[in-house]
Amino acid sequence: MHPRFFAQVFAIATLLCLSSSIALSANSTDDQGTSRPNIIVILCDDLGYGDLQCYGHPHIKTPHLDALAQTGIRLTSCYSAAPVCSPSRVGLMTGRSPNRAGVYDWIPEVAGNGPAPNSQSSDLRDLVHMRAEEITLPRLLADAGYATCMAGKWHCNARFNSSSQPQPSDAGFNHWFATQNNAAPSHINPTNFVRNGQPVGKQTGTSCQIVTSEVIDWLKNHQTAKAQQPFFAYVAFHEPHEPVASPPELVAQYQSIASNEDEAQYFANVANVDAAVGRLVATLDELKCRDNTLIVFSADNGPETLKRYPRGVRCYGSPGPLRGMKLWTNDAGFRVAGIVNWPAKKLVQHESDQVVSSLDFLPTFCELAGAKVPAQRTLDGCSIVPLLNGKTIQRDKPLLWCYYNSLNEHCAAMRSGPWKMLAKLDHGKLSKVSNLFDGNLDDIKSAELTDFELYRITDDLHEDKNLYPQAAEASELQQRMQSSYLELLGNSHVWTP
Repeated sequence: MHPRFFAQVFAIATLLCLSSSIALSANSTDDQGTSRPNIIVILCDDLGYGDLQCYGHPHIKTPHLDALAQTGIRLTSCYSAAPVCSPSRVGLMTGRSPNRAGVYDWIPEVAGNGPAPNSQSSDLRDLVHMRAEEITLPRLLADAGYATCMAGKWHCNARFNSSSQPQPSDAGFNHWFATQNNAAPSHINPTNFVRNGQPVGKQTGTSCQIVTSEVIDWLKNHQTAKAQQPFFAYVAFHEPHEPVASPPELVAQYQSIASNEDEAQYFANVANVDAAVGRLVATLDELKCRDNTLIVFSADNGPETLKRYPRGVRCYGSPGPLRGMKLWTNDAGFRVAGIVNWPAKKLVQHESDQVVSSLDFLPTFCELAGAKVPAQRTLDGCSIVPLLNGKTIQRDKPLLWCYYNSLNEHCAAMRSGPWKMLAKLDHGKLSKVSNLFDGNLDDIKSAELTDFELYRITDDLHEDKNLYPQAAEASELQQRMQSSYLELLGNSHVWTP
């Protein structure tokens, strides 16, 4: 036969083998026979640790989230990557402390979609964004064969929907429907959403329901066209961040138990989120993909302080038994609600006090999806797959936060096992820093951790009893915190003009 014939046969055989390999990968199973799951992350904005009924709120009714907790795992030691929005979201996307990405505080929006000019800000905050060099969760999942979608609050760049900075599509989302920061002018009938680069104008309804409808439509299209392809959806609600606005019929249900109209609006806002989650779960049931869909519900940080700024008149979020609020490094700043639900996994426990962080999402989802994280990549999170299997999470490094603009003077915090350690920088003399750039780098690098406090957080949720003076573990924990901080500082991105 002609050699070309053998070449054609070889090529066809190679393609068939490759196709079989891809199909096997897409439907591969773990050691318990569970195939690669669909994954949905639902993230609230400024939700308090105590704002859900299943976390002890006395008035707000959250039956859909309670049901997810009852049939899944309610996490009681779940942490976000930062006590404020932008760095928290960047940490979730990268599995790394947001300081490594150069996102230290919330990112102000810069108008205009042309090329970025020289910085107009004295601290270069207008340059801040999640850079193209970052290796993101949606990108890794997309490379592993997942369809990817995000809807809601992005807040990972200053120049939203501009070619001058990476956008959600550059991070790996095939489909996106987002705002830079808050829904504007409020949660009702917002006007600032952009879909895949195109502004869509005024939307009718409330933000969380609009976001949910977008994801539902995407899911229905996906299941019709590519039902065998696993999906990842990032559902980033604006609620209950100000400017809070809620459906009148829900507000009416809380007016008799709230202290005033503004508090009723807040209670209804959280209840509206619960209703949106209920719609999403019902759609998964309708599409017959609920069983093998892993749902993770959480929040970007703790609750906002009432009237901390002029428009913050409806900030009635509850920190529950925790100390502090949003922007604090005490636990209420970043200990958040966390619910994990995956029916196909048949989870054996329904409540866990094991430490879980949003930094863990990337390594966990990648392990479940068979996605490869570059071996040389430094991650600050770890896989929580052992927790899903009823075992203990193996965390090789402590969780470390360094939020230079904290409302409390202790801008650095560490969680290591049952211990929580806090520290100031130079006795609190160096504080209120929103960005690390060439103009303040020397000051930051020369500052030392001081004024350590130590709490056995498993027994002292409110961080009342400082054990640093007498705890035998204090010296070792201090050394661990100092070395972890110096490593992080040495690998933090510094902005230059």
